Amino acid sequence: MDTQKHSGLGIASFVGSMLGGILGAGLLVVAGVLETITPGGLGEDSVSAMIIGLSLFAVLGLAFTALVLGICGLCQKERKRVFATLGTIFSGLTIFGLGAIVVLGIVAG
Repeated sequence: MDTQKHSGLGIASFVGSMLGGILGAGLLVVAGVLETITPGGLGEDSVSAMIIGLSLFAVLGLAFTALVLGICGLCQKERKRVFATLGTIFSGLTIFGLGAIVVLGIVAG
């Protein structure tokens, strides 16, 4: 009989990574819609662009925190590591994906 409990850090990592991924995808959709409906596109000095940029950093901070929590959850002994593994993978993908989009935007811009 398996009496191990799930890692609290792993669960927090999983929830944070899911939230970060959903918020990041939503943020990209909002940025795309604003770019499309704004005549001439979003300018670098527009308030909307600044809010989107700051929100992107907040989402990346959330994903990084989830990554650290996932790694800590993987290091816990006598705990199930399912949520810690999933949280680590999903937060890593979120960081990589959003980071790649930021780099692509800098290079293309």
